[in-house]
Amino acid sequence: MAWETIVQFLGVAILLTVMPGPDNLFVIAQSVSHGKKAGVIIALGLCSGVILHTLAAALGISAVLYSSAFAFQVIKFAGAAYLLYLAWQAWKEPAGALITGDAPALKPGALFRRGILMNVLNPKVSLFFLALLPQFVTPGRPEASLHMIFLGLVFMVQAILIFTCFALFAGSVGVRLSNRPGAGGVVKSGKVMLYALLGIRLVFVEK
Repeated sequence: MAWETIVQFLGVAILLTVMPGPDNLFVIAQSVSHGKKAGVIIALGLCSGVILHTLAAALGISAVLYSSAFAFQVIKFAGAAYLLYLAWQAWKEPAGALITGDAPALKPGALFRRGILMNVLNPKVSLFFLALLPQFVTPGRPEASLHMIFLGLVFMVQAILIFTCFALFAGSVGVRLSNRPGAGGVVKSGKVMLYALLGIRLVFVEK
């Protein structure tokens, strides 16, 4: 694979990663309320999901998903239900429970699962990789699948770096907010609204 192709793909990947979307908003929300370490772990979970989507695109599984209306709907509603569950969990948190600092309130494994489920249960991500990766490989070549996997890894690495920057910044904002009366309630309300809106939005996603 030519270096020019890799550089072009990296530029597109960075642009797409920094644009506001469910994943980076999720990292920011978790970092503000649970601290920067929690945000970094969430980011690792989200980006681990990229591996699965890349393999699915390279092996043709995403194409099967796209062609099956039933499979698409199942994954879509599972993802929406999970986001609404997170909204409910956030609603049950005490209004003043703005947790900041370096120690996440949730266990690392639970945070990682949140991230990977958030990514894997979004059928739009599968379709995104199915549409993006083939544009940077030569179709029909024996090594096309390997090139797609390589590009998926490139996407994952840059996403981890960018999401980590988001987590560190948002975690610092959370520390400052913790010193302000009523900030915990505002963050809680913001999280509930964000998760609920993302879940409702996913319900109406079409192929």
